[in-house]
Amino acid sequence: MHMRKGPGFVPASPWGLRLPQKFLFLLFLSGLITLCFGALFLLPHSSRLKRLFLASRTQQPGLEVIAEVAGHSPAHEQEPPPNPAPAAPAPGEYDPSSRVGPRRRKEWLRRTRPTGPREEATVARGSGAAAPRPGEESVPFSFDFNAFRSRLRHPVLGTRTDESKKPQSRVRAQREKIKEMMRFAWQSYRRYAMGRNELRPLTKDGYEGSMFGGLSGATIIDSLDTLYLMELKEEFQEAKAWVEESFHLNVSGEASLFEVNIRYIGGLLSAYYLTGEEVFRIKAIKLGEKLLPAFNTPTGIPKGVVNFKSGSWGWATAGSSSILAEFGSLHLEFLHLTELSGNPIFAEKVRNIRKVLRKIDKPFGLYPNFLSPVSGNWVQHHVSVGGLGDSFYEYLIKSWLMSAKTDMEAKNMYYEALEAIETYLLNVSPGGLTYIAEWRGGILDHKMGHLACFSGGMISLGAEDAKEEKRAHYQELAAQITRTCHESYARSDTKLGPEAFWFNSGREAVATQLSESYYILRPEVVESYMYLWRQTHDPTYREWGWDVVMALEKYCRTDAGFSGIQDVYSSSPNHDNKQQSFFLAETLKYLYLLFSEDDTLSLEDWVFNTEAHPLPVNHSASPSQAWPRH
Repeated sequence: MHMRKGPGFVPASPWGLRLPQKFLFLLFLSGLITLCFGALFLLPHSSRLKRLFLASRTQQPGLEVIAEVAGHSPAHEQEPPPNPAPAAPAPGEYDPSSRVGPRRRKEWLRRTRPTGPREEATVARGSGAAAPRPGEESVPFSFDFNAFRSRLRHPVLGTRTDESKKPQSRVRAQREKIKEMMRFAWQSYRRYAMGRNELRPLTKDGYEGSMFGGLSGATIIDSLDTLYLMELKEEFQEAKAWVEESFHLNVSGEASLFEVNIRYIGGLLSAYYLTGEEVFRIKAIKLGEKLLPAFNTPTGIPKGVVNFKSGSWGWATAGSSSILAEFGSLHLEFLHLTELSGNPIFAEKVRNIRKVLRKIDKPFGLYPNFLSPVSGNWVQHHVSVGGLGDSFYEYLIKSWLMSAKTDMEAKNMYYEALEAIETYLLNVSPGGLTYIAEWRGGILDHKMGHLACFSGGMISLGAEDAKEEKRAHYQELAAQITRTCHESYARSDTKLGPEAFWFNSGREAVATQLSESYYILRPEVVESYMYLWRQTHDPTYREWGWDVVMALEKYCRTDAGFSGIQDVYSSSPNHDNKQQSFFLAETLKYLYLLFSEDDTLSLEDWVFNTEAHPLPVNHSASPSQAWPRH
């Protein structure tokens, strides 16, 4: 019989419950179950109960590091599992095949990982230790910044005792004028070219150039220590903020190993040593790692250009050469990269360069300017203390001084090279001007480049540690060379010096063609004035330096910054529309120091790299902590 459900007809359940009662029971039971399980997950301190009911997940090693590399922190549970697996090394950090000892593993990982725009700003400033993140144990930072600062023999910015006695002194007014020039140069750059490599003051825009491989802000990095030195505090904070937020290393062009090292690495290192700000140390180390592929040659002598994208070195033809001044001007910075990172690879690279140079035969004790990184042989016998050779010699004597006079190899190489230069390149003109000529296979070019004018300061700096019978001689030689370079300025209409000057045909210390008559805000002459002033306190050097200040103001200052000029022999020269970054890094810094007390960036505590970035002398707490002797 077919039965239809009709109103009022409800069949009984198997338990004797009618259907509405059954629905109410099931609804109550499901609510009770939901309440119980919800309590396991939602009530406080329930994580242990969770693990009773849920299978534990295996934590993927390196997850936190990978998330941080991507620029954000991973989500954390309320309570981390006990004894989480250690994070795997990030690229470029410690691994078992690296040379960094086990003691540095975690420290190296934290100090070298890529950082987000503001990550470095969260690190404890000047404390010598990185601030630990939640969930991380605190790992001591191996470089003790406070201990380093305590070993300096003079206050970084000096005592300036003369100012308390003569607050309106002429020297102070001169120094303040140079400070105003720096402020104007910086503010013009900030207004028209912030973030670009250099300012073009005539067109009021920025310029990138091609030698930095896509890196930006060369003027900013070059200016950091000068701004700090001159106590331009607001401007320094602007520069630091840009480094924190906008200085990115993920570039892919071809860069000059030399220029990136002396400007960027040097500028970041000095900014760190002056301030203790972690952002500068971290950026310097990461950028240093990007330069290492340049050393992957048969001899270990680096090529001049490194490709940031492929990691290979440029100029790949077998017959190409490396330049003495370029591969010879890495030692100071790379030793400090090892000092601040704990990674010995940087020091090993530059010590290998020394090894190659010690073994190779040198014609008459001279170092030619071109060397094959493939064969390890000189390519041609062109010797110059100016362009192509200059800073190699500078870094030898400064390596000796930076090592607190323990690097005997550098000392011996320097004085041997100086003797050969004096024997074969040094000349005195009929007019009594001492100059260093250029040597081409035994034939001399009787000219000096502006770049060679650093040599007066270098010889003065090294005179004290020469053999006793040579000390006075070298000091006098330094003074004579510096006087010659001053004459190249004094004999021009603008009182600024040409790019190169000759000694022939009855003309002395002047350029002989227009292509050598330009001045691009170079620092080498005032650099020597500064060193000679510190060594002798002869007021002549301050007088000459002030003449340069006045000439810069008259001929190089524009409405929107400073510019080089195309002809120093014209009383109304055309500008070249470029405010070089080294003008802020070197020229203005050396002029400021010339009119400062000797304990301002004291030469007992600091050496200047070839971009005038101060790097500290290794006043170690004990001999065992000194850089290895040679």
